[in-house]
Amino acid sequence: MKLGFVGLGAMGRPMLGHLIAAGHELAVWARRPEAAAEAARAGAAVCATPAELAARSEVVFSVVTGSADVSELAFGKHGLAEGFQPGGVHVDMSTIAPATARELAERYAAQGVGWLDAPVSGGAVGAEAATLAIMAGGEADVLARVLPLLEKLGSRVVHIGPAGAGQVAKACNQLIMVAAIEASAEAMRLASAHGVDIAAVRQALMGGSAASRVLEVMGGRMVSRDFSAGVEARLHHKDFAIALGEAHRLGVPLPVAAQVWQQLNALMAQGGGRDDTASLLRVLESSSGV
Repeated sequence: MKLGFVGLGAMGRPMLGHLIAAGHELAVWARRPEAAAEAARAGAAVCATPAELAARSEVVFSVVTGSADVSELAFGKHGLAEGFQPGGVHVDMSTIAPATARELAERYAAQGVGWLDAPVSGGAVGAEAATLAIMAGGEADVLARVLPLLEKLGSRVVHIGPAGAGQVAKACNQLIMVAAIEASAEAMRLASAHGVDIAAVRQALMGGSAASRVLEVMGGRMVSRDFSAGVEARLHHKDFAIALGEAHRLGVPLPVAAQVWQQLNALMAQGGGRDDTASLLRVLESSSGV
């Protein structure tokens, strides 16, 4: 198929590579010339605008930062909507507000273009290994059309429901995952305050009911004090803004999430937005004077 791709960061670069390796004809649009040049070396054509990209593509994938970015990409000046032909599909794999996903789906439908919100879980490691969990929101026939492509990017694709439903599932994923990161940080801080070897504590916990992928990966980073970004904390902070915004709109109490968001706020205030979210440990340490 003729495919387009926007968003050549830590997640997007390996996704692009998997689609090229599967034999599809890829084109990209990128704000950063160096990102476009890297994609060109991988075998992708480079377009001058999103509209040009959409005009030559049957399906366009995007993995960008937030709701405003996706809206601008789709319907801004020289946006994808200007180039799509009827029957084209925009698969957005970013993490954005459910309301934004619904609005974009409706606007695209008016011009005969399909939409799928398909946020992912698994991080850069999952993107590299093509083992991402993909949560899809949109029409079933649109998903059926792009499913063979998504299966090149992830090991699990679940149709959650109509447009926006994928983003609801992603918000739920983030609530659980980041709360577990905070819980791991608190456990490591308590062990450290006792003067106990936190590596040994983590090793013991990994053999019991507290074991989790979060404790394995994020706990490992806390033990080694490697806070270089796997996923930048600012992105989880953004995701919690979406989740808590939905909670406010719907009147849904999320007491644990609210506390975790405050810890993320503190991390942002400390200048840790570009560090890994495992650096929530440092918020606890600074609070106790360590």
